[in-house]
Amino acid sequence: MRLSVIVPAYNEGDRIRENLLEISQTLKGNTGDFEILAVNDGSSDNTKEQILKACEEDPDIKYAGYDQNRGKGSAIKHGVEVASGELIGFIDADLDIAPHHLVTYLKHMDESGCDIVIGSKMHKESKLDYPPLRRFVSWGYFVILKILFGMNLKDTQTGIKIYKAGFIKKAAPVLRVKGYAFDIELLALCARDGAKIEELPVEIIYRRDKSFGRIRISDIFRMFFDTIGIWWNLRVRRSYFK
Repeated sequence: MRLSVIVPAYNEGDRIRENLLEISQTLKGNTGDFEILAVNDGSSDNTKEQILKACEEDPDIKYAGYDQNRGKGSAIKHGVEVASGELIGFIDADLDIAPHHLVTYLKHMDESGCDIVIGSKMHKESKLDYPPLRRFVSWGYFVILKILFGMNLKDTQTGIKIYKAGFIKKAAPVLRVKGYAFDIELLALCARDGAKIEELPVEIIYRRDKSFGRIRISDIFRMFFDTIGIWWNLRVRRSYFK
């Protein structure tokens, strides 16, 4: 089946070209037909120009961006809209998670028959070079999700996932969250639609200087309130898919 890999990018100009080419080289020979959709989320640096350079060097890389910054959730949503694959995945542009995970996850989906595979930092086989403060926040968010949604998942926020297109194409158009909490919204909608979701281990090598990388303290509070809003709309108002 054709695989579409969405790579959301915001101000990644110093590394995005090389990283896109690395993703493509990893997939060549290890998967079937694929496309890489580089979604420039209204970057203010040279991200767009670097993506276009990668597109010139590799026809499997395609530009799919816009001029105004909208947030990671909106970038993923836009990528899903233009994706042509029967399988749709996404991976963070910084490649803290190496692209070989995509190959491993595809093989698992084929063997297990599951509908969605997600990377999990809390998997017992995961290997993490990860700031302690981010680990603590991830654990706290897991507790919140368990209480609110009751899904049997330990980690919804790791930046690598693969979906069967039938599920994500149905859920993405009704996404309301533009920021980091879009992951739980997307997974909750797919789970309600009957998707079988499985978690696999990840190896993360954290490259950025700051404890939270691009994530600010204000983003964490926004994520919390967005999550409460998702729970309200899904469990109380039951307003999705109407």
